[in-house]
Amino acid sequence: MNSLLDHFETDWQAMTTNDWIGTVLTVVIFLLMILAYFQVFRPKNRERLEAKKHIPFDEDELDQD
Repeated sequence: MNSLLDHFETDWQAMTTNDWIGTVLTVVIFLLMILAYFQVFRPKNRERLEAKKHIPFDEDELDQD
């Protein structure tokens, strides 16, 4: 069990700027994905999203003119 804990141990002081940028970006994107999932799968937003489901097809019709 000790080797498993050693595997997930992080040396915070040895992290470079690129490591910090990657860590922060990963956390921010993860939180934004959770927010997007809650918005999409919330039942009260269904009508608003259903009204916009044909937008990609409407844009294709405009390009054919």
